[in-house]
Amino acid sequence: MPLQQLVEYFNDRLELEHKNGVRTFVLQDGVVHGLYGPIRIGSSLSPIRDGLQPTQFIGHHAQLKVSPNPDRHRLSGLELDHLRISSSQQPAAFDSVISFDRLSRTVHMLNYLPQSHLDKRLFLDVDPRHILGIKADHGAYFEEIIVKCGLETGNVTIGLTVNSIYARLYPVLLKGLENYQRRGYRLMLKFDLPAVDKSAAELIARVSPDFVGLSAQNIDQARDGDVLMKLQALTGMAATVNAKSILFDIEDERSADLARQSGFELLHGEFFEQPGQAAGQRTNKGFDVQWYENVRG
Repeated sequence: MPLQQLVEYFNDRLELEHKNGVRTFVLQDGVVHGLYGPIRIGSSLSPIRDGLQPTQFIGHHAQLKVSPNPDRHRLSGLELDHLRISSSQQPAAFDSVISFDRLSRTVHMLNYLPQSHLDKRLFLDVDPRHILGIKADHGAYFEEIIVKCGLETGNVTIGLTVNSIYARLYPVLLKGLENYQRRGYRLMLKFDLPAVDKSAAELIARVSPDFVGLSAQNIDQARDGDVLMKLQALTGMAATVNAKSILFDIEDERSADLARQSGFELLHGEFFEQPGQAAGQRTNKGFDVQWYENVRG
């Protein structure tokens, strides 16, 4: 189905659901945006690369791009920053989180479609409050969207960031993740560096995700020895359940070196999008594929 036709279909669907007369999705210059009150939501799709062959990628990680809605009042930079974090860090009604999460993932799915013929995976993060707010049949609503787009749930990886704030609610979150698994979605657990401990190992063993990830952002706040030890521990935990390990947000050579030394199988970040880096061209700060292979043994 043509992208414009899909956009109109989902506009009709949401207009019927919410009865507010708003045409939520906009297609402009081949890119889909979603309108949510004073903001406009877009997608940033960045490759997740094979660690041993960085010119090859296994899929794309979808992240939100937020800008002012041109049809509403203009927002300041501080207001935009607040809205960018509101879906994950600010108090909100579950219904609002669910609506925002569904809207975001639909935008990502529609923007992914032009390259879906490459038979890669789409990695989508889900807000824990979305899982907690849905009482049953997690993934059913989004499955309808996926099928309408001509894809399968197996093409989509649902990522949940493990956060100590929700520790007491893990049983409920686990039940939601199991519902996603039953519908054929792939699962990814994402950790912060301090959260890589015994409880992380237990959670990975319990969920048995397809992917285990960690962001390279802020790892410089820990001592080098502790960072490498934690990263190696995480890749080891992933290996126990045959999950692929991913280091996200690699922006410099130090993070790339840590990825090599700790044995991450998949790589993501701006560092590999620089000319020559993914191809393994050797410069003073180049990505040396052969060295990576040697380090990983």
